[in-house]
Amino acid sequence: MTGPIDPHTRIGHVHLRVADLDRALRFYCGVLGFTLMQRYGTQAAFVSAGGYHHHIGLNTWDSAGGAPPPPGSTGLYHVAILYPTRAALADALARLDAAGIPLTGASDHGVSEALYLDDPDRNGVELYRDRPESEWPRDDAGGLQMVTRRLDLASLRAERPAQAR
Repeated sequence: MTGPIDPHTRIGHVHLRVADLDRALRFYCGVLGFTLMQRYGTQAAFVSAGGYHHHIGLNTWDSAGGAPPPPGSTGLYHVAILYPTRAALADALARLDAAGIPLTGASDHGVSEALYLDDPDRNGVELYRDRPESEWPRDDAGGLQMVTRRLDLASLRAERPAQAR
């Protein structure tokens, strides 16, 4: 069978192997602000934004105490977490700043703005927001022109809502 997948298809969740469940929960819930929905002892937990059953599953089933995969190996490049607004992305950046978590990159892709970092198990994490489609860069023929430019972090930090500062 050929043809595109149904355009309403979405990725529902990602499940990550971690070495230490409590450490992972401190990052995903304590720093990023996800809500713990369910925990299975010391082996697994499910976290979400907004009460969904889970956006991220964390488990130690095959990885308790394990080391991250070495550079140059296959596996997850990063999980991308979509924020609804620029202000919400600015709040995420403030959370990282407050926790002393360094960014590994920050890019303006024209269609989106993205922060890149590693979780405690060196799983890549992208925190991003999409620009409205009307603002996407296009060529003269109307084709999409994604770019990679340095993201203006000072401008992003200024977007954080005043009540959250």
